[in-house]
This record gives sequence, C-alpha cells and structure tokens, in this order.
Amino acid sequence: MTSLPDTETSLVADPEIDAPVGAAMDAALSILRRNIETFGSRYPDDTTDGDRYPLRPASGRFPEGANRGWTTSFWPGMMWIAFEHTGDAFFRDAGLAHAADFARRVRDEDDLDTHDLGFLYTLASVAPHRLLGDEDARAAALDAADHLMRRFLEPAGIIQAWGDLSDPAQRGRTIVDSLMNMPLLTWAGEQTGEPRFADAVRRHTTQVRTHILRADDTTFHTFYWDAETGAPLRGATEQGAFDDSCWARGQAWGIYGFALNHRATGDAELLAASRRCAERFLAHLPTDKVPYWDMVYTDGADIPRDSSSAAIAVCGLFELALALEEARADETDAEDHGAAERYRAAAHEILASLIANYTPETPEAADAVILHSVYDLPKSVGVDEGTLWGDYFYLEALMRAARPGWKPYW
Repeated sequence: MTSLPDTETSLVADPEIDAPVGAAMDAALSILRRNIETFGSRYPDDTTDGDRYPLRPASGRFPEGANRGWTTSFWPGMMWIAFEHTGDAFFRDAGLAHAADFARRVRDEDDLDTHDLGFLYTLASVAPHRLLGDEDARAAALDAADHLMRRFLEPAGIIQAWGDLSDPAQRGRTIVDSLMNMPLLTWAGEQTGEPRFADAVRRHTTQVRTHILRADDTTFHTFYWDAETGAPLRGATEQGAFDDSCWARGQAWGIYGFALNHRATGDAELLAASRRCAERFLAHLPTDKVPYWDMVYTDGADIPRDSSSAAIAVCGLFELALALEEARADETDAEDHGAAERYRAAAHEILASLIANYTPETPEAADAVILHSVYDLPKSVGVDEGTLWGDYFYLEALMRAARPGWKPYW
C-alpha cells in the first residue's frame, strides 16, 4: 500500500473556491472531525435523533456500533473526501481503519444480502484503493462485486435489490437506488477485464430505464419482474407517498445514477434518461429549491422536506452537465452546451440554498452536516433528521463545487 504525505490539519487554501462553499466545507469538516473523535471505529446510526447521531443499535448477533446495514460506508466516504480536500492524515487514518473493517465484513459474509454492496464497497474500499493503492481494499471491493453478481437474475436481466434470493416477497424486485450500485461492477470489470460485470450493468440499467422511469419522467421507487420468465410485472413504492407519486430521493437517484451509468456504458439513452429525471425534478421544486419528501407536494404543503434528495440531485446535475459537455466536444452540439450550463447553474443554486437554510447554525449545534432530511416517512423513521447519506452527498456536492475537476469515487 502507498500513501500520500502527512500535512497540517488545516484546510488546504484554494483561492478559486467560492467563499460560501469554502466556509461550508470548513464547517462540515469540523463536524466530521468531532464525530470521528466521538465514534472512533464504531458506526453511527442511519439518522440522527434530535440532530445527534446515536450509535448504530445492536441487532441480533451484531453489537452496538457494528458495521451492518446499507449506510455505513457513507461514514468513511466522508473521510476520504475530507482527506482529499485537506491532505490531513487524521482523515486518512480514520478511513483506513474502516477499510479494514469492510474487508473483514465481506470476508466474514456479514450482512451481505443486499444490492447496496455497491454503495458500501465503492465508498469504503474502492476509494482508498484509488487514492492510496490499498491492495487489501481492492481485494475486498472485488469480493463484494462477486457477491453482488450473485444477485443477478436471469432471464429478467436485473440485480435483485433486497433480501435472500429465496425470499418470495423480494424475488424479482429492484429499486431506482440500484443505479448507484452499478459503479462497483463497472470498476470490477475495469480491474479484471471480465465482461460479465459490464454486461450486468448494461442489462440492469436498461431494465431500470425502461420500466422504472415512467412516461411522465417521474420514477417508481421499486419494480417487480417475474424471476422465472423475466416478464415485467408492476411498479410500487416503499418510501414514497403512494405507488404512482414521485418520491424525491428516487428522482434524485435517477438524475445521478443514469448519468453515472451513461459514463460507464456510453448508452445515449441513459444520458437522455438522466435529463428527463432532471427536468422533472427542477420543474417541481418549491421556492427554496429543496424538495418535499415526495414531489407530489408543492409550496405551502405542511410536509417535511428532504435535504438529502437535494444534495444527491446537486451531485447528479454536476455529473450530467459534465456528460453533456463531453458529448458536445464529440459532436459540437450547441443545445447540449446550453443545457450543461443550465444544469450546472441549477446545481449551484440548490447547493446555495442547502448551505444557507439547511445547515446547523454552528458546527457544535448538531452532529449532522445538513439538517431536515427524511429517511422513511411512511414508517416514521428518520423524519426531519440528519442522515448519513445526506451528509455524504452534501460533502460530495461541496467538493464538486469547490474543485470541478475532482474525480468522484463512483
């Protein structure tokens, strides 16, 4: 394993960083540093409770603070962004400790029955391999990609989202979030040269585009296929207002996930899908540019906002703008040039609202980096709280705004 040199613990000065973005990054990293000192090698829960993260609760054979569930990688993911931004060995060492634990998790096959292995191992393992050449992290990420491929269902051509593959309630089901799990397979294909990974990405994303993205440019949260025949069955929701509504976080996953998978596959239909999701998302934002938990609601509704959806969408809009600029470079398309500028401007506008209206008044006032997210309102879980993924994507959004050439881990 190689490593970057130690540096002082202060932020690396960059005169090109916009002042509000730089100040927001300072505040976010102050919170992150305090949280790392508090939790050590243990993991905070998915969401805050009264704006403070409790330890991840014990469950079955897993003790309190254990590495289980789908959100734990957002915690080291923030550490890797912080390390890249500052060069501070404090963040690097904290991230490496979690990389070792993720290697143990996949080796021991702890809580791996989920498509979210892509979320988990892209941020916790691919990131330190890319940044430091960590071979243990690489091996763990490749092992996780192999586990993820076990969830690929023929002839449906999808990766099942949740549960044991023999569970009839989950059989043949995927969700829009799955788009963000595909980059692990893309990376594994690049590392190994094995075409099975790219083939799974191509087939799965085509199915999501065809059946989860609806004719009105909204997205289903979940969709079912017949696992034996491959026939598409029905769309539904788990966390939206109702099956045919537009769950805000799912729409944001669509913007970002389709754009990322266009980068991986070169499929122009995926780029078009990202644009469709973006146009629908931007057209239905309230005045302050941060969506309600479900986008069926508009200005004046007495309904919680979901700042995490806004943070994801900002990252997606930056990615979409970059993809359109690359397409313009290839084809000299003036329309794509104008759209790229518009999406980037929208990303900056949403991010400015998050900075101004959805962050703690002081770094000591909360454990969350951004406030007012929603995990699962129908089940009354994490409503109007901070979330690990909201914090991560807000930090990624700040990094993208501060350093437009920064390479994301996806």
